[in-house]
Amino acid sequence: MPCLPEIIVFVSDEQYWAGADCLLLQFAVDDALIRHGADGGILEFATLVQKPTVFPCDCYVTLHLPSASSEKFRTRTIRDSNKPVWNETFYFRIQTQIKNILQLEVHGDHLFSKNDVQVVVDFDLAKVQPGATVLEIFSLKPEKENSRNPEFLEVEFKLSAIAGPPEHLISNGVLVARELSVLEVIVGKEVNEQLLKAKKTVVLTVQESYEGTQKTTKDVDSFLFHCIKSWEPVLKVKIQSISHEEGTDSAYPLVLPLKQFPLGKEVKVHLPQEEGGALELYLRVIDWSQNLDVRLGYELCAAEQDFLHKRKQVVADAFSRLFNLRRYLPEDEVPVVAVMATGGGVRAMTALYGHLIALQKLNILDCVSYITSTSGSTWTLTNLYQDTNWSQKNLEEHIQAVKTQILRNKKNVISAEQLKYYYKELVERSKMGYLPSFTALWALVQEALLHNEPNESKLSEQRSAINQGQNPLPIYTAMNVKDKNISTFDFREWMEFNPNEVGFLKYGAYVRAEDFDSKFFMGKQLKRLPESRICYLEGIWTNIFTPNLLDSLYWSSTPDEFWDRWLKDMSESERKYSEDGGITVYKPPDTATGKLCEIFNDILTDRPLKGATHNFLRSLAMYKDYMQQSNFIQWRDTVFDESPNKLTPSSESLCLIDVGYFINCSGAPLLNPKRNVDVIIALDYDLNESFKQIKMFSDYCEVQGIPFPKVELSEEDRKNPKECYVFSDDSDPRAPIVVFFPLVDSSFKEYTAPGVKRTPSEMCRGEVNLNANSSPYQTMHVTYSEEDLDKLLNLSTYNILCSKDKILQALQYALQKRQNIWARG
Repeated sequence: MPCLPEIIVFVSDEQYWAGADCLLLQFAVDDALIRHGADGGILEFATLVQKPTVFPCDCYVTLHLPSASSEKFRTRTIRDSNKPVWNETFYFRIQTQIKNILQLEVHGDHLFSKNDVQVVVDFDLAKVQPGATVLEIFSLKPEKENSRNPEFLEVEFKLSAIAGPPEHLISNGVLVARELSVLEVIVGKEVNEQLLKAKKTVVLTVQESYEGTQKTTKDVDSFLFHCIKSWEPVLKVKIQSISHEEGTDSAYPLVLPLKQFPLGKEVKVHLPQEEGGALELYLRVIDWSQNLDVRLGYELCAAEQDFLHKRKQVVADAFSRLFNLRRYLPEDEVPVVAVMATGGGVRAMTALYGHLIALQKLNILDCVSYITSTSGSTWTLTNLYQDTNWSQKNLEEHIQAVKTQILRNKKNVISAEQLKYYYKELVERSKMGYLPSFTALWALVQEALLHNEPNESKLSEQRSAINQGQNPLPIYTAMNVKDKNISTFDFREWMEFNPNEVGFLKYGAYVRAEDFDSKFFMGKQLKRLPESRICYLEGIWTNIFTPNLLDSLYWSSTPDEFWDRWLKDMSESERKYSEDGGITVYKPPDTATGKLCEIFNDILTDRPLKGATHNFLRSLAMYKDYMQQSNFIQWRDTVFDESPNKLTPSSESLCLIDVGYFINCSGAPLLNPKRNVDVIIALDYDLNESFKQIKMFSDYCEVQGIPFPKVELSEEDRKNPKECYVFSDDSDPRAPIVVFFPLVDSSFKEYTAPGVKRTPSEMCRGEVNLNANSSPYQTMHVTYSEEDLDKLLNLSTYNILCSKDKILQALQYALQKRQNIWARG
């Protein structure tokens, strides 16, 4: 019989003396592997050695292994003791093909604080081999302090196997989906109605399920519980007064392990009542199909591969016309060209229109396969992609429509009538199951600013604009962050949205565009919500209200210093992980000052106007060797990446923000090696510093080991930037050529078009105010004068047109490189 994994944690009553007073914990842990055989272990002894506190304290220990149980276990509390001793046993069943990090916390109630965490230890159980005994000694203080006053934790682990059937897993080398079972419960209708009349309800709990606890109501007497099968779920049932306070713990008279029920067969169970009679429950346990609704994989999805095949035919024709090629380009020789736009509110939206017009006039737009955007530049694309053939048409019609919106008075967006509409819309969304958030309100206000009436289009509908490869594939970017207790600079993960899919670059996990916002568990869709209108996604991409105070302080003070600190933190984190293989955190006892610091930290890191979206990665496990996966490593840029219990799959919801709160650049999706991008036409709309964002992105890529050219500039270029720069890395053929366009008013002051000088009467039209402090194009401005609008459109168009030669040279070089690679291959 194959073996199943189980862990037993035993807290001993023995004492351990090391020449000083100490605390002793002794653990026994029993477990095994699951995929094709037996593998496992027992955690046997754990000893905590620590100097006694000045005052006696009430101590207890908590144990949490999120990969094996949602429950956080704790010992009993030892009262008024400097030398507490426990003798308790805890059981976990683990799957050794996933990353299992056991977290131990020692708590103590002091004179000045309650439930204070004294020590936190995270231990990777992969370091324990089946049948072996491992002794780990964790230092609880920095090295210098520990040498004077040593404090450490000793833990002895042993892993052993138990018998059981193998578990089928699905993994992409980073995330793992485990087997699920579904419990169907129907409560007897007649007795349930009697209970409700008596103001009582039936409470059903399966702690190992997605749903957790559910209760009967007037309209609900049947339930589904989706459970991780190998966690051996247990159904608990009790009858409770409706007025009973939430969270009050009372005994469950009926406890039913689901493994006792025959698979697929309905079973009737009786719950006796105090008043006599019995409540009837009808139960059925079924296995759930292993077909996932989340795509786990780093390859491009089939729809995008099909798009590229069709788009390369369009691009090949465009290159042939552009360079008068005498032969047809085979698909492998066709360069992949992308346009990369930054954010910047209405300024970015307007300037991107001007840039696209210019690329169209130069016959270069048909050479482009991807367009990425963020923040304000996303508004341009969501408008354009309602037209299935926009890139084949004159864009003047689109621009006239946008002009109407930018020039109009927008006072009505906060009228009483509009406020009623916002309220009604948000209430309806909440009833449908969407998570309420300030971001949704912002999305509606923003829509009113940019449109006369609600925009009914959806992201998935943009597929009709790419189904024949007739337009470039649009990609919209956002970042996932923690909603509190951590800044954007310590935790952020790139996300991309395109008409086919929405997903995480780092995890290699994607859902269909129409399924984003639906409810998921372990890679399966539990409840499909209707696809949101595009405005709600625009609210996410331009989510300017979700920085925490720490983010704001960073951007308003010394970004260069913070950037240097981030690089240092990342390198130290990587070194710490590689040397130790596990994380140990020592936290000294809290005092009144410590509590004040904790409150201040909450103020600094909380996001009061945060957004919330159902997490489609919820409960997926991390593969045991995920840290060795090259695609994951490429985007390993948060301090928590080596701590699987703190990564996104453990969160109930996503907190998505504008990427501008880290780097105002939409280029991350273009650096996916599967897209193999040769040339990036980078369009920057920053008013503050012309090269700041592209330089930050270049430095970021260098730290991550992502192929990207260095941005090196002369002092003259920094002081007086020109319209166009080309950055390349000849030493690394994987690095794209970057043709960079800062938002500058250089030769446009003197020329209306390339080679056409302005007359004295036209000179005023070449004066475009791009000063960050006084510009009419500041990010928070949503209404322009017609003169300012035309100036910005004409400037961005001119800057591309006058740089034609540099763009063509970059395209020609990419074509030659492709041909050389094809010839050698």
